Amino acid sequence: MSDSEIVIATRKWVEDVVVGYNLCPFAKRELVKDRVRFVMTEAKTEDELVQALHAELQLLEDQPDVETTLLVHPGVLQDFYAYNEFLDTADALLEYLELEGVYQIASFHPDYQFADTEADAAENYTNRSPYPMLHLLREASLESAIDNYPDVDGIPDRNIELMNREGADKMKALLAAFLTNSK
Repeated sequence: MSDSEIVIATRKWVEDVVVGYNLCPFAKRELVKDRVRFVMTEAKTEDELVQALHAELQLLEDQPDVETTLLVHPGVLQDFYAYNEFLDTADALLEYLELEGVYQIASFHPDYQFADTEADAAENYTNRSPYPMLHLLREASLESAIDNYPDVDGIPDRNIELMNREGADKMKALLAAFLTNSK
């Protein structure tokens, strides 16, 4: 798949799953306002991914009109457990750059698995994406959105309930469709 096809598939996933299923009630507004940056990195190593992450954090610092970035990295960290370990490196970069509390990094991966769940559990699809990606969020914007949303603490439970209702087979097929229909 080309870079543009990967970005198209990722955006379609955000539109159809994240917004369509209302997994994140804050996403639609920023998507409609075109304040979500979708970028694919050619990174093939973790070091290259750290460099790409650093560059995206700098871009967010320099461009306040960009609300959030989805940094898609299909060439590195295909293994979920290696990806999950890399999240500590990503958080360490935030700390090193003194951006902890300014940004946070949410995680999405094709094989995402919550602790204490089976690999094929439907609830894992709340964080499963077509490709591995890091979602860079502005903390102040997130806090503001949370302050203005009723029952924010209930979002994870509602999402798990929804995924269990939809079923793992349906969500797996939906996710696979983003890989084949973006051409």
